[in-house]
Amino acid sequence: MILSDKRILEEIDKGTILIEPFNREDLGTNSYDVHLGKHLACYNNRVLDSREHNKIEHFEIPIGGFELQPGVLYLGVTEEYTETHAHIPFLEGKSSTGRLGIDIHATAGKGDVGFCNTWTLEISVTQPVRVYKGMPIGQLIYFVVEGEVEVMYNKKKNAKYKKRTIKPVESMMWKNKF
Repeated sequence: MILSDKRILEEIDKGTILIEPFNREDLGTNSYDVHLGKHLACYNNRVLDSREHNKIEHFEIPIGGFELQPGVLYLGVTEEYTETHAHIPFLEGKSSTGRLGIDIHATAGKGDVGFCNTWTLEISVTQPVRVYKGMPIGQLIYFVVEGEVEVMYNKKKNAKYKKRTIKPVESMMWKNKF
């Protein structure tokens, strides 16, 4: 079951959902719009190794925007910091974003109960497109959890993405044992 706008507001009042900054105008019928933060990043190497710590270089989007290019994986970040303590958050692209040929995540659209952070975006484009800090980039949808959660994400010892940040975070696959 997906939470409605009224239910999202109720959960915010209860403290089970936190969105900072929160703007009532960004609340849709059953989702909340999130915006592109000022930081982007790209990997330093063209060839990535999943067993290695692949370093990234951060940069800020200029006032005049930044032109994304096909064939490059950009890591972006939402302006919004969120906490979800009783629901499963899903981040999806907005239809207006998709119609510009912008994908905001390769595979990682689902958060976990207990996720408390900004959202790193895995951005790719089908043709060159200029993006701007603060533009609507995606929407959060909240699902009801069936059953009790044993360990929240922010309490897991092996959770790799729980350090609070305002910048995109590179893959931490290298921390896995394989």
